[in-house]
Amino acid sequence: MSGTAATPQAIRDVRRFNRFYTKQIGLLQDHMLSSPFSLTEVRILYEIAHRRNPTASDLIEELGLDPGYLSRSLSKLEQQRLLRRERSDADGRQSFLILTPKGQSTFRPLETRSNRQVAAMLNRLTFGQQNQLLSAMQAIEERLGINRQSDERRTTYTLRTHRPGDMGWVVHRHGDLYWREYGYDERFEALVARIVADFVQHFDSKRERCWIAERDGEILGTVFLVKKSKTVCKLRLLLVEPTARGLGIGRRLVGECIRFGREAGYKKMILWTQSELGAARHLYKEAGFHLAGQQRHKSWGRGNLISEVWELKL
Repeated sequence: MSGTAATPQAIRDVRRFNRFYTKQIGLLQDHMLSSPFSLTEVRILYEIAHRRNPTASDLIEELGLDPGYLSRSLSKLEQQRLLRRERSDADGRQSFLILTPKGQSTFRPLETRSNRQVAAMLNRLTFGQQNQLLSAMQAIEERLGINRQSDERRTTYTLRTHRPGDMGWVVHRHGDLYWREYGYDERFEALVARIVADFVQHFDSKRERCWIAERDGEILGTVFLVKKSKTVCKLRLLLVEPTARGLGIGRRLVGECIRFGREAGYKKMILWTQSELGAARHLYKEAGFHLAGQQRHKSWGRGNLISEVWELKL
């Protein structure tokens, strides 16, 4: 799709925003978060801490770094004993990057400071203003995303947080889809209604979240991340509309839950599902969850169900 030539005023507006935001989050400082590390080094530590077995190639793709520059940065962090390389059993030419215990203890306060910095910025806003800001950030990310290799189809939808009207949709679509696809009766819809009501009534915006996948005003999918305890969170009510399946929405929603759970400080994520939900189980396994328990039960007009508990260490 071809673009439209930017006007001089539009260029000035973007540059003004860049100056404002780089100052707002401290990118003009020599070191990030009152640490001895540069912005690039902090980003490298972040990606290694939040990815499963990343490689140097993964970091080059994600951060857009020159291979030589990344190699020098990794060597420096390695010399400081903050990271180590672990050769892949499947491919001896490939090495995974892993934070050492020293690296983990060094990165942890940086993560805390960064979260506090963002929280201080957001806490000045009302909940509605926060949602408006986050939606605008999401739109910027979607419109200006350069990495087409991640899947062109991702740009056909956006993610946002919940707003009035969404909860009724969640209950209705779960009731309708699970009746049509699995024969669950209205008692399943009632269960979903109770989960949704509990989420709304006890919502903790710092530790809980609902994501809505949307395209041109049409909701395509949803997922919830809710607090179970101080250290444990639950992934709940993952749903993708049949017409939107195959676009990577489910994978992305699960990924958002994991990212948010880690940033919120949880140590473990759990979920409850049914053995016959094959597509969802595949996503959970792919994301690193492991099956922790099973139980046969009769529910929602069905007598041959097997419930499953899956867990993920964050």
